[in-house]
Amino acid sequence: MMRLALTAVSALALTLAACSPPAEKAAETAATAPAAAPAFTNAFAFTIGALDAYALKDGSLSVPNNGEVLAIGEPKADVDALLTANGLPTDNLGLSIQPMLVRMGDRVVLFDTGAGGQMGTEGKLLTSLSAAGVQPAQVTDILISHAHGDHVGGLVNAQGQLVFANATIRMTANEWDALKADPTMAALVTAITPKVQTFAAGAEVLPGVTAVDIQGHTPGHTGYQITSGSEGLLYIGDTMHHSVISVQRPNWTIQFDGRADVAEASRRALLERAASENLRLYAVHFPYPGLGRIERRADDFVWVAEPGAATP
Repeated sequence: MMRLALTAVSALALTLAACSPPAEKAAETAATAPAAAPAFTNAFAFTIGALDAYALKDGSLSVPNNGEVLAIGEPKADVDALLTANGLPTDNLGLSIQPMLVRMGDRVVLFDTGAGGQMGTEGKLLTSLSAAGVQPAQVTDILISHAHGDHVGGLVNAQGQLVFANATIRMTANEWDALKADPTMAALVTAITPKVQTFAAGAEVLPGVTAVDIQGHTPGHTGYQITSGSEGLLYIGDTMHHSVISVQRPNWTIQFDGRADVAEASRRALLERAASENLRLYAVHFPYPGLGRIERRADDFVWVAEPGAATP
């Protein structure tokens, strides 16, 4: 989503004082079975086939409804009418931030890392991870959808140390190239370089996890299709930001999209596919915990939160 300016790694001030335990204890800790997280704590437990997964609350963002962020150039009266019809306030637009954790055999896989307490967010990721029964040193793989600050900010702490010391950080080659070319992210790049492994768009990143090329948001933006047996889930990254605006008005321009026309086409295509195929989606910025499906109603699409996963 929005870029996080990093003039030094110390700019990533975290409220994440809990550092990783020593690497030599990781295997012992990994053998401990996690306690099931109750619904609507900061770690919402669900399954993908035989896989245990958690929606991890990192925080939230509030952006103004001023025609300059999520509905650029649209008359405010039109935006307000859409929000009101869906029972939402019209002053500010709330966006949740929830990385996802999936246990895959001996792998503990984290999808994105939140904002690390920056951008006005709460920096809850490590607390949420602990609620899921996982410590940072247990995470084996981090799959990055794209390199905006609210997705990579949690990779390092205020001292410039890797928060997930034992994890391989995976992203598309195009996204890594773009991240390295961004001078505001130089400190982050230096910190994570030894851990980064890249892949091509559409590759099988891990067994049961395939990258889904969703163009327009950033140079190497990707979703992830996770499959277990006959069940699957598509992690959509920042294809969509707002559960009403992005879904019901996919052609409205979003400030955060690098190539707005391409992103809008990608958004529409994913909505069409999700509705036609009844895809189960994980939406990083939709109301927590971000699990649900897209339904077609008349000429519009609507987001339908999964039963049991609708915030009370």
